[in-house]
Amino acid sequence: MPPGGRIITIDGDIAVTLRRNARARRMTLRVSRSGGEVVLTLPPRASEADGAAFALSRAGWIRGAQAAMPAAQAAVFGAALPVEGRPLVLTPAPVRAARIAGDALLLPQARPPGTVAEAWLKHLARDRLAAACDRHAAALGRTFAAIALRDTRSRWGSCTQDGRLMFSWRLAMAPPEVLDYVAAHEVAHLAHMDHSPRFWAAVATLMPGYAPRRAWLRRNGADLMAWSFRAGGDDA
Repeated sequence: MPPGGRIITIDGDIAVTLRRNARARRMTLRVSRSGGEVVLTLPPRASEADGAAFALSRAGWIRGAQAAMPAAQAAVFGAALPVEGRPLVLTPAPVRAARIAGDALLLPQARPPGTVAEAWLKHLARDRLAAACDRHAAALGRTFAAIALRDTRSRWGSCTQDGRLMFSWRLAMAPPEVLDYVAAHEVAHLAHMDHSPRFWAAVATLMPGYAPRRAWLRRNGADLMAWSFRAGGDDA
């Protein structure tokens, strides 16, 4: 099976990408928060036929999950883009760089608004996340090696064994306290590389009352993923 996975069709018209994971213990099915791609992860000994049968048994759930996906949003002039939890109207203006003016995000009128808005969000995310991670790491008595930004689709952040933190730059679109929660979550992994009770205790120490922030992301994260910043709607 190629690295990207083989695509099969079930129930007449549902495309499913098959991916094999040597560490997987059971079959898992996921519908991407961006675009509704269906991914079936297979453990080493599972056959593709078994995987197809499993996916077919969940066809109703797949259709429901895809139907519940928020409509795609394009970052074009006139659109109300969420920035740190509040909508800002993308507005063409005689400016050289993006800047906030009241309820508008002013953008250079001669440049593609999506491209400029994406670059601006990445810069904002890096500033906010660096400050949050520095603060939480100091409180935890740990250090991290580096921070990287990606446009990830399956997770908002991650932490490697060598202390490298990765975050989705789309967190700049979420309320500041939600971004702060994700930073605290990943910094807590510097002490506990799992989701054990000790890990969640560390998160609670860094951020008492984190549950509503976590819930906000679960409830609204797909809306952030629905935004496209490239012409033609392709952010791959």
